[in-house]
Amino acid sequence: MKFALGILCAGILLTGCSHQITTQAAGKRMIVLGIDGMDPAFLEAHWSSLPNLNKLRQKGDFRRLGTTVPPQSPVAWSTVITGMDPGGHGIFDFVHRNPATRMPMSSMAEVTEATHNLSIGPYVIPLSGGGVRALREGRAFWQILGESGVAAKVIRMPANFPPADCEQESLSGMGTPDMTGAFGTFTFFTDDPAEKRTNVPGGRVQQVKVENGRTSLHIEGPANSLRKDHAITAADVTVHVDPKESAARFDLDGQQFILREGEWSEWVHASFKLLPVKSTSGILRVYLQKAHPYLRIYVSPVNIDPQDPALPISTPAKFSTQLADSLGPFYTQGIAEETSAWRAGLFTREEFLTQSRKVLADSLRMFRYELDRYQGGLLFYYFSSVDQNAHMLWGRYEADLLGIYQGVDAAIGDAMAKAGNDTDLVILSDHGFARFDRTVHLNTFLMKQGLLTLDDPANVGDAELFQHVDWSRTMAYAIGLNGIYLNLEGRENGGVVPVADRQVILDRISRALKEWKDPVNGSNVVDQVYFPETAFKGKNLKYSPDLFVGFKRGYRASWQTALGAVPPVLLDDNTQAWIGDHCMASDEVPGVLLSNRKFKATAPQLFDVTATILAEFGVRKPGNMIGQSVF
Repeated sequence: MKFALGILCAGILLTGCSHQITTQAAGKRMIVLGIDGMDPAFLEAHWSSLPNLNKLRQKGDFRRLGTTVPPQSPVAWSTVITGMDPGGHGIFDFVHRNPATRMPMSSMAEVTEATHNLSIGPYVIPLSGGGVRALREGRAFWQILGESGVAAKVIRMPANFPPADCEQESLSGMGTPDMTGAFGTFTFFTDDPAEKRTNVPGGRVQQVKVENGRTSLHIEGPANSLRKDHAITAADVTVHVDPKESAARFDLDGQQFILREGEWSEWVHASFKLLPVKSTSGILRVYLQKAHPYLRIYVSPVNIDPQDPALPISTPAKFSTQLADSLGPFYTQGIAEETSAWRAGLFTREEFLTQSRKVLADSLRMFRYELDRYQGGLLFYYFSSVDQNAHMLWGRYEADLLGIYQGVDAAIGDAMAKAGNDTDLVILSDHGFARFDRTVHLNTFLMKQGLLTLDDPANVGDAELFQHVDWSRTMAYAIGLNGIYLNLEGRENGGVVPVADRQVILDRISRALKEWKDPVNGSNVVDQVYFPETAFKGKNLKYSPDLFVGFKRGYRASWQTALGAVPPVLLDDNTQAWIGDHCMASDEVPGVLLSNRKFKATAPQLFDVTATILAEFGVRKPGNMIGQSVF
């Protein structure tokens, strides 16, 4: 899902630390690798093909790792960051809803406007205030380590945009937007008259006109926050199509490159003008899918340029520049694997795998660079590839998925060699995976229960953002992937449910969910229902749904549910390319925990990882952390 942060904050630089910590707790060394979506059952079926993981569990230990309610990546990794459950850190989904509007908003970060501006003609120059603010509550474990003199480096941690202010080197991960402020929006250019679409999930399709073998690609950049009208900036690429060969030449800002059909460009810099004398830069990659008979060109989301970042992506602020100086440009977009283009039918499976392998190669290059530099303290590094590939390959393309696991297994072998016998090595995943066979329309369910009412019963369909909901007669609604909210008096704008009736209605919804059977196979649709007041120790429930739906394996909330639509039926077959998921009941999709040491814990939880890291460095955990060391 792609949710814009709003406008790009030009001219605002949120810096991290200004100096490096060099002391360590008695020379302690620890390497922690976060492998998003690594599944315990998949490992158990493939130990013989994953030699390093197999050796690690034989030498040390292996456990299933309890995940969060709900088992979504930003929720789970926020728990790893803070050592608190969602009721402590306040992240409950990829997307929260604004009670005043019932509209979706990013759960991870928000843009704050400048408090003082200078107005000059069509421009408005921020003088003070403004920037990007993380919405997660609680302090990151590496901030706590730093205060005790323990050096820590945290690379690509999810749900850490903007990066936690600290005296450590860190690079943000999942949740880092592209230059438009979205989680990642590609553009697909073509002159094929059969392609009628303009918008697809995660991207745009634009028709171009090729004349005399030449056309121009208009690539949208950030909204110009220095203009009063916030006009969208753009960069134009001139394309020269070879009349005989299946190739084209691309010209952009003085850069020139040639691609044959099926070839990808390296990173290309694009400049977006903000003022007559000021521009901001991003980086992108181009894929020439076809030159003839019709032109078909994919342009990646415009990534924040790590060499000259327009938004804060590292601490210290210069750290991303240092990485780019050493490694060259790299993906900064938080979720870089191009699942959306395959979902839209614009990529084939092989094209998706090619792009996804480029993301993994990019990550492995950075990991090995940091591993070579590692001397002591804590090194945390995160890999996204298992998760994003499992969404597209799970249960159907096992050999392809195993190949991704093997790429990560090689990195784990490198980490084992570096760790030797004097460094703790811990591998964890935030959740596992399951098949996604049936899509569940939660708002339709609520409508059938008489709890959600449309302005006209005929207005069911895929219209998003509750377009036809009559709020004066609606008691409950769903948005996001696991949450149901009440239309509560005094909280929602124009809410109709009295506070005194809250639990009665929630109990009614819970009973109906637990009784819900799929007419196709007789299976229960829902495995567990969770109430935040009893599911969480923390009480920071400002943005929490009133009820969490833990689906049975094989079921997941529909894409329409996530964005507030009310389709005509309760359940559909999942016919999309996205065939694996984890947004189900938490005990259905545990993660994994491995180490080169034996575990004492028999049923470890995600928040125990945080307590373990602090304990290994002799740092007392804060009172709001709820875990215990697994050793």
